[in-house]
Amino acid sequence: LNESLQKHVIPALQLQSNKSILNILDICYGLGYNTLATIYYVKRENLDVKLNIVSPEFDEDLVKSLKDFDYPKEFDNLQHIIQAISTNLVYEDEHLKIQVIIDDARAIIRSIDVKFNIVYQDAFSPRVNPMLWSYEYFKNISAIISDDAIITTYSTAAPTRMALYENGFKLHSYQGKNTRKSLIVSKQPIDTLEPIDMELKIQRNPDAKSIKDSDIIHKYAQ
Repeated sequence: LNESLQKHVIPALQLQSNKSILNILDICYGLGYNTLATIYYVKRENLDVKLNIVSPEFDEDLVKSLKDFDYPKEFDNLQHIIQAISTNLVYEDEHLKIQVIIDDARAIIRSIDVKFNIVYQDAFSPRVNPMLWSYEYFKNISAIISDDAIITTYSTAAPTRMALYENGFKLHSYQGKNTRKSLIVSKQPIDTLEPIDMELKIQRNPDAKSIKDSDIIHKYAQ
């Protein structure tokens, strides 16, 4: 819960505090911590904002099983939401809409027509799931976010930074309470955050490169 709040929810919502409606892309749903932590934080802080959360997830059985998952007590008053998502993959009320879409995240991103204000980039690591960390993946992400969107991610790996940088994103170092450093990414510089000098990083590590889809295809073809 602390990881979700400190690396994703709190910085993203604070940076987008001027908006009354937020479209959030949660990559991928998994145990639902980022989505649920977002709702928990909005309720805890009594924020006047409507949330539209879309989350791809490949494992439908996992989502269906979450109605019996032992979540922390902070989510006790969200049980009706957890039950609805586990049963129907959807929850909606006056202030909140959640859609868990069972499909390949790349396919969903290419077909979606929403402009997102926030992306929680919380897929399995680049080593485990490179298709959700490649140059082409972040190019697709760039096409479906607003000009002032915020991307949060725990990954500070060189291939992640390079894939984002090559797509024109600005990278910022961030460290939440009781967590390791993470990244906050945007199309525009964020004055209140520490910028990462990618040109200097490249000079110091000229062999660093982004993951390309063609590299992944070649690897799995061998």
